[in-house]
Amino acid sequence: MSIDWKLEVEKRKEDLLADLFTMLKIESVRDESIATAEAPLGPGPKIALDKFLEIAERDGFETLELDGLAGHIEFGEGDETLGVLAHVDVMPAGKGWDTDPFEPVIINDRIYARGSSDDKGPGIAAYYGLKIIKELGLPVSKKVRFIIGTDEESSWRGMTHYMEKMPKPDFAFSPDAFFPIINGEKGIASIELKYAGTNGDAAKLISFESGLRTNMVPRDAEAVVEGLALADVEPAFAEFVAANPITGEIVERDGQLFLSVIGKAAHAQEPRLGENAGTYLATFLNQFNFGGAAANFIKVASENLHGDSRAKGLGLEFTDEIMGDLTVNPGIFKFVAGEEGSITLNFRYPKGIDVQEILAGLEKLVAPMDVTLTLDGHAQEPHYVSPEDPIVKTLLGVYNKQTGSNETGKVVGGGTYGRLLERGVAFGALFPETENTMHQANEYMPLSDLFRSAAIYAESIYELIK
Repeated sequence: MSIDWKLEVEKRKEDLLADLFTMLKIESVRDESIATAEAPLGPGPKIALDKFLEIAERDGFETLELDGLAGHIEFGEGDETLGVLAHVDVMPAGKGWDTDPFEPVIINDRIYARGSSDDKGPGIAAYYGLKIIKELGLPVSKKVRFIIGTDEESSWRGMTHYMEKMPKPDFAFSPDAFFPIINGEKGIASIELKYAGTNGDAAKLISFESGLRTNMVPRDAEAVVEGLALADVEPAFAEFVAANPITGEIVERDGQLFLSVIGKAAHAQEPRLGENAGTYLATFLNQFNFGGAAANFIKVASENLHGDSRAKGLGLEFTDEIMGDLTVNPGIFKFVAGEEGSITLNFRYPKGIDVQEILAGLEKLVAPMDVTLTLDGHAQEPHYVSPEDPIVKTLLGVYNKQTGSNETGKVVGGGTYGRLLERGVAFGALFPETENTMHQANEYMPLSDLFRSAAIYAESIYELIK
């Protein structure tokens, strides 16, 4: 039986777009400060989860909602279960958008909205792949569970809860990364360097703030300083901004200088794709005579972290032949005079090095500075699935067939739900030639990518369960 998967998507593209727009309009950012018993991660993720399940129920699927944290869409029968693991939560929108991030628009055949490429666009595309199989009445020999998480962008509480309460799929893919296929993911660990809020007698750092989440390169940074004259600082700041890929502003109010820098946000899995506003601002301030913990805070951000995604300045440079480089993203900076300061580092590390070695290296660096280190409990070990595994061969085969490519598997610094299973991988939906705007302002997904990924997902799911 020959099926034109692209034609089947074409028949449903208006419905696909309508459902995607519905999902994109939901501001599904995790916010536990307004959590309830029914919405333990805040209302946004729960609304998005319920809406996705409602769409599936409309289409005749059986669904399950699990404690406001996760849910699934079920199809087929069989002794084995394929998992399709997506998420409906999104990163905070941040600044710098040219359109409303939660009012999706199509401009030049691109859908602009937060979540368009991470992960609502790919998630809906994969769902429509499953929907096509159901509507065509194709025979299957395995079960599919399309499992939906609600906090992939933070602590994975939703999907972890699901995997603890429900039987795990036998094998799975997550439509939450890149094509052709991701069969290896680096380990992930976030470590906070905590400083006192002290200053010296000369220049004083009153406050410093940059970053929204550890898994984003900070786009914006702001600092307030005292003890420096505007006439001395302003020309140097203008020269610094002009010499670097940033914009900035400095103003004086009531004897204090307010400095701000705008860089470029990016996903922390490859910090080189962004311009870290926090380390740029610290690098500028490092020339002035700060003291106390403020001086150490600025020094580490400038001398040990700026422009150094491979952690050479931390003494932690490491490369594995298969999984590649260890990377570090300084994701969040905060300093309040008289209180405390902190820098949170997000590491993506290959096999061959572990979290304890990373901590030991940091402890050696900060030992003279009276800095405490705290490891985020959500650390994840490196994950790798053999290229010979049938799920890798099948998915890669469909991708190469539909695109006319001859690609092989990849290893990335990103973390997807695929790593929750021994035979779990990430599969799409960002194509190699498409700009990566995940976690950035003006995030978008090309319409052509949306539709061709749906066709790839449809054939791939069918090949795995027929």
